[in-house]
Amino acid sequence: MLTLGFIGLGAMGWAMCGHLQHAGHRLRVFARDRVKRERAAHAGMQVCDSPAEAAMGAAFVFTNVTSTPDVEQVLLGPEGAALGASPGTICVDHSTIAPAGARRIAAALDEAGIHFLDAPVSGGEKGAREATLSIMVGGEPEAYTRALQLLSLLGSTITHVGPAGSGQVAKLCNQIVQVINIEGIAEAMRFAQAEGADLHRVLHAISAGFAGSRMLDLMGPKMAARDFAAGIPARLHAKDFGLAAEAARQAGLALPALGAVHAQLDRLMALGMGDDDTSSLLRTLEQPQN
Repeated sequence: MLTLGFIGLGAMGWAMCGHLQHAGHRLRVFARDRVKRERAAHAGMQVCDSPAEAAMGAAFVFTNVTSTPDVEQVLLGPEGAALGASPGTICVDHSTIAPAGARRIAAALDEAGIHFLDAPVSGGEKGAREATLSIMVGGEPEAYTRALQLLSLLGSTITHVGPAGSGQVAKLCNQIVQVINIEGIAEAMRFAQAEGADLHRVLHAISAGFAGSRMLDLMGPKMAARDFAAGIPARLHAKDFGLAAEAARQAGLALPALGAVHAQLDRLMALGMGDDDTSSLLRTLEQPQN
């Protein structure tokens, strides 16, 4: 039984905390939201007043927040976990952030003798609840080996990709493939719609061929049924695509499909659909072009 710090109790983080607690570990948690703090207290977790306090006495500190600045704040800020953590502590960040940011955070923590693993996940809230997440990990092999038993409580596919930042690179590769695929499905559905074809029959016809994919099986029926309730909110994919586009720009890469889909996600956000499912890329195509 270990003492673990956990910072960030959103839908994903809360499910992760539950798995860690169910395995017998003691949780010291921090969240800014009062309702989330009260829920954690009722569940028997020790609620702390700052990330630094949550890290005190913890062998591992997990974070699951939104952006690169958020991770820097909760780990390295004036009340950050680095101030409460002992040398040898391993910080495991499940947020999706910029690879360069992950490398910067790892270097800053290393100066304090604290290890850092960037460990973004794929699988959404359902994967978090069912502990079937895919976890992509960057960092020192020794820290990864020490963390593996805990990560196995949270996901079913765990891959050490390479040094710090590599987990975030893999996650952005995942998002590039995933969301370009969603845009392709949306364009196919828009084409079928404009040609007067039955979308459900078109999906049945193409799903058994080379166009078939897990994403087609998930997003095609949602688009055909016009079910745009969020599985993963489009704003999160838009945020991740912004990270990928900026990383590509800094590397001097020409990635035209990424650029085109990034523009479509920006348009989706401008149309006020950010809290809806990314299948709403179909609705973006249905809007008149300026």
